[in-house]
Amino acid sequence: MEPARKRRISPVWEHFDLITPNKVRCLLCSRELGYNNNTSSMLRHYRALHENKEETGASPSHATRKQELNEALVSMIVKDTQPFTVVDDVGFRAFVSKLDPNYVIPTRQALKAMVEAKYELAKEKAKAKMETVVAVSLTSDMWTSINMDAYLAVTCHFVGENTKLSSVLLGVQAFPQSHTTENIARVKASLMEEWGITNKVTCMVTDGAPNMVACVRELKLRHHICIAHTLNLIVKKALDQQPVLSGIRAKARKLVGFFRSSTTAKLTQVQLHLGMANMKLMQEVETRWNSTDLMLQRLMEQREPVGAALAGLQHDVPFLTAEEFNIVGACLSLLSPFFDATVELSAEENVSASKVVPLVKMLEHTLPEEMTKPAPAAALEMGNQLIRQLREKLYTLQSMSIMSLATLLDPRFKVANWHCLDTSVMEAQKTQNVTADATGGPALPI
Repeated sequence: MEPARKRRISPVWEHFDLITPNKVRCLLCSRELGYNNNTSSMLRHYRALHENKEETGASPSHATRKQELNEALVSMIVKDTQPFTVVDDVGFRAFVSKLDPNYVIPTRQALKAMVEAKYELAKEKAKAKMETVVAVSLTSDMWTSINMDAYLAVTCHFVGENTKLSSVLLGVQAFPQSHTTENIARVKASLMEEWGITNKVTCMVTDGAPNMVACVRELKLRHHICIAHTLNLIVKKALDQQPVLSGIRAKARKLVGFFRSSTTAKLTQVQLHLGMANMKLMQEVETRWNSTDLMLQRLMEQREPVGAALAGLQHDVPFLTAEEFNIVGACLSLLSPFFDATVELSAEENVSASKVVPLVKMLEHTLPEEMTKPAPAAALEMGNQLIRQLREKLYTLQSMSIMSLATLLDPRFKVANWHCLDTSVMEAQKTQNVTADATGGPALPI
């Protein structure tokens, strides 16, 4: 007598019978498989030989339901940046089974194919949209991952329907070859040709790396250096060249690392005892100066609970002195306008080239004003360095016609005083027929 059919727990039992304690038979092709108290081999067999055939003969409602679930799964993978291996995770499979026991989760290979098909469909739609665009601008950057793999990214910006600023990522490509001007230019030219925008590019924005600058020159495109990146370099240089502040930052990094590694619970208890909100300390990131600002700002805010937590712990981590906190406070006041400018320039919903001249003017006005306030010598030295760097790196921007014209054409700055513009810029505007926003706007008639 055959053993009773295994109680259904996994939907795959709809297609198999348990014929011995260690063997099952497929009801669709009568093939026998080994069984060891799990359904992995049964699922592989069903997916490899029968899944597609069953879908062909499935009822319209069943096929539609499966298609909807597949699309929802693909959307989750794309939006949440999930790995394809999630479909093999035991917890995920159990969760999906509870939601719909009849849904057979696609294999990793099938899921990858569906994601690639969705990408191709989205790419074709984006290409069709860009065919109607008259002019575009590009932003490009290169970086190295934690695994030391280099990547090149190019993003296209344009004004689409209803004068709405739109952006399309043309590609993020692994870049194993040497980072020479010729190699970078070749990849960018290939992307522009693939997307049909070779003759539509009005400007390309990059960082100030020599190979990136030379690349744009070789492509014979108008070039502009990213202002947010320039601000980052200005502030980082001012921070790094101040020995006292460098020492304070080193102590702060060690302090934050100490709490983030093992004693967060102690800090949380002290914050609750003092009636303060639970706020974690923030660590500095080497490549982003605003992370330094955030780290020091959070330490200033949590000065009392951090000091109390340290007092109750066995440690050799030095806390900042009162004098060092005074230096930090003064430096944060000087850096505040730079932080605001960085946030404003990093906005994605609006163009930013038109903001450059007003923001530079704001920095030129605010920084000397802050310098008149009493402050420790280390903070004043950093402030003087900021002023020197600001004049050296950004002073010429105000005499560039593309920046001034972008500001004048922006409806937010219609009340701007024309007389504050340089005379040479005014002359350039009289003869200039078109202009382009350096971060996304197409050529516009004046």
